[in-house]
Amino acid sequence: DLKKVSASTLISTSLSIEQQYKTMNSGTGIQELMAAETRASQIVAEARIARGDRMKQAQVDADELIAAYRLEQQDAFDKKANADGGSGNNASAKLQAETNAEVQDMQGQFHQNAQKAVDVLLSKCCEVSLEVPSARIRSTQKLYGK
Repeated sequence: DLKKVSASTLISTSLSIEQQYKTMNSGTGIQELMAAETRASQIVAEARIARGDRMKQAQVDADELIAAYRLEQQDAFDKKANADGGSGNNASAKLQAETNAEVQDMQGQFHQNAQKAVDVLLSKCCEVSLEVPSARIRSTQKLYGK
């Protein structure tokens, strides 16, 4: 029995190998390999496209989360600002009043010191020495050979 089974298995395996050999010789094996390669390329391309789509969707989701978080934080900030300083107009009015007072003070100082500044500038303009230094005279003489 064992000899019959192994002989029949051997014969069927031999026939199977012969069929594979014949199909490889006829070119269908190469065509099958090329078709498999094409299918594999398509699968890889589809996977890349799907990955790109997932990345785009993840970016959209992240942008939505960021916008929601920003809005939440802005609301919290506005509530805190209103609780600490009222409507905010009071602090702004106080700051504006301080700024106006400082501007008025600076303008007063300018008017007080304007004439003094003009006098200093005029005195320096009129204090021009018309004497040529001796070192300058010597360097000029050397330069022109006199």
